[in-house]
Amino acid sequence: MTNKLREIIIPKEEAVFWLDKAGFWCNEGGKFRNKKIIDYFHAAISKDDKGYFVSQVRDDLLEKVYFCYEDTALFVFDILPDENISLVLNTGKQFPLDPNSLYTKEDNLYVLENNEPIKFSERAMLKLSSFIIEKDGLLFLEYNDKMFTIPEKRETK
Repeated sequence: MTNKLREIIIPKEEAVFWLDKAGFWCNEGGKFRNKKIIDYFHAAISKDDKGYFVSQVRDDLLEKVYFCYEDTALFVFDILPDENISLVLNTGKQFPLDPNSLYTKEDNLYVLENNEPIKFSERAMLKLSSFIIEKDGLLFLEYNDKMFTIPEKRETK
């Protein structure tokens, strides 16, 4: 017999932590400092029709805490250049880069994956910068003897 988990759901308005625009977990005391806790929170990110949340199971209890984020909930934390460039997200998920899904917005680099904007962390952007060239005010990704335009996405109000 399978026991259904009891759920505790905390709406984002009641969450005591959030993800800042650079991908750092924060609370009223400032940025989280403990790497194990930071990694645990990133790995626990999921999404449903109500938004992004972190969750954990303890005994017969599922805790889901929806959280606020200043820009995006997902970040590229690392890149693995090989025959193709793979992106490593803050959640630990990896996927191959589709160069046509890159864009910039307000001097930040993003990629669209499954219609979700994912922001490059400063570290990942620095690693990818060796493949990016600027020509006549435009940015291009140059990889495997191919050039891909990186368009700028402007805010619409």
